[in-house]
This record gives sequence, structure tokens and C-alpha cells, in this order.
Amino acid sequence: MARCWEQRGCDDEMRQRCPHNIPGEPCPADCCFSECTRPTHVVATDIVMMLNPDLNYDAAVKEVCRACEHFLTQGPGAATAADNAPRQGNPNRFLL
Repeated sequence: MARCWEQRGCDDEMRQRCPHNIPGEPCPADCCFSECTRPTHVVATDIVMMLNPDLNYDAAVKEVCRACEHFLTQGPGAATAADNAPRQGNPNRFLL
């Protein structure tokens, strides 16, 4: 299975000079190199699928993966996350 959510869209050299490269943060969705052109990429429209508390959202290194049906259905579960690993991004993603 392709784990596209583990791969950034840019190379090491570009990441060193990228203004979006904030340590511990995923590639932002507005970065043109985070666009996904894979045939498995489908933007989810089901809010219940997107707010699955049993999914390890921190496994995705790109924000675009967090709204992709492929990641939301095939991504790693929250049980696979390390207990002491710092959370990436918005820790309040489930607060409405």
C-alpha cells in the first residue's frame, strides 16, 4: 500500500529554504508542492470520516492528506502513535 501521507512534496534542499518548513508542523495545504496528483487522492466530503478520533492524524506530513479519503480510510490508527510524541498542528481539531 502506498503511504503517500509519509512523503513530503519537496526535496531536502527545497525544505531547507522553504518558508513553510516549521519543525514539527505538516506541509501547509497552500504550498504548491504539497498538492497530491495521485489517483488515490480524493477529497473527503463526509464530516464523520474527517473527524475520526481513532485516526493518527500526526502520521500525515502534509495537511492535504488529512482531508483525503485514502488517508482517512487507510491511515494508521491513533493506537500506533507514540505516547510521548508531540502533536503536530492544531491540537483542538475536534473542538467545534
